[in-house]
Amino acid sequence: MATLSGAKRLVVKIGSALLVDQRTGKLRQDWLKTLAADVAALKAAGKDVVLVSSGSIALGRGVLGLPLASLPLEQSQAAAAVGQIQLARAYEEVLEPHGITTAQILVTLEDSADRRRYLNSRATMETLLSMGVVPIVNENDTVATDEIRYGDNDRLAAQVAVTVGADALVLLSDVDGFYSANPNLDATAKRFDVIDVITPEIEAMAGDAGSGLSKGGMKTKLMAAKTATAAGCAMLITEGSRLNPLSAIDQGVPSTWFTAVYDPQRARKGWISSMKPMGRIVVDAGAETALSKGKSLLPAGVT
Repeated sequence: MATLSGAKRLVVKIGSALLVDQRTGKLRQDWLKTLAADVAALKAAGKDVVLVSSGSIALGRGVLGLPLASLPLEQSQAAAAVGQIQLARAYEEVLEPHGITTAQILVTLEDSADRRRYLNSRATMETLLSMGVVPIVNENDTVATDEIRYGDNDRLAAQVAVTVGADALVLLSDVDGFYSANPNLDATAKRFDVIDVITPEIEAMAGDAGSGLSKGGMKTKLMAAKTATAAGCAMLITEGSRLNPLSAIDQGVPSTWFTAVYDPQRARKGWISSMKPMGRIVVDAGAETALSKGKSLLPAGVT
């Protein structure tokens, strides 16, 4: 999938560094209006769109006059509470002129780890999409602690893509694709146009690519790609600060596509694989072979 034209249902992740001016703590209104125009064009073409948006803490920080430095948990949660209202209102204001209704969905890792809550979330989003609504999803930073956090919205976006059965996941980022090394540190780093299989060699290339307002680095983007592609959803990484960032994709801007797996996981396995790892087990060679073929793990294979 080299363009968005073939996708029927898209999830778009917007990082806080794109949405909020780092110097002023204010929304980048002009940019957001062009994003809304792109979403409206996708909707007019008959596509479902879900937005996964960071920015609540960054916006709340600006409103409350908090410093750019790392904040204590209580201040971060207070900033999120203030900023979430600003964020929801901003999306409503830019999408409403296009005749698009928005909905706010706040989630934590617990909502995905619990099967019943996950299914309820899936049913809600499916209903909203059937009504033509554009859901705006964010992590519920006001109540989430380190133990129940996704930790970044790249993985949250991948989880949402799995939940709604998306065809494509777009990560609008501060980098224009996946590189063989950090391009800010290595002048010989090369960008991949397409990655068909995420091999151990590809995983070893992942390095940090965060910014002052973004928590996610290239490692988390690769984790998101593994989750999404295993569920049959292609994923794109592209630099998103330009105006009309979604329509620019079909015009051939630099980016990296991760190809969806031809034989995707069943829904339940997709749900399991998108969870945040909480520990590890060691298995023998026979169990490793069985797991690599998609078979179940038996107690005898655990060493």
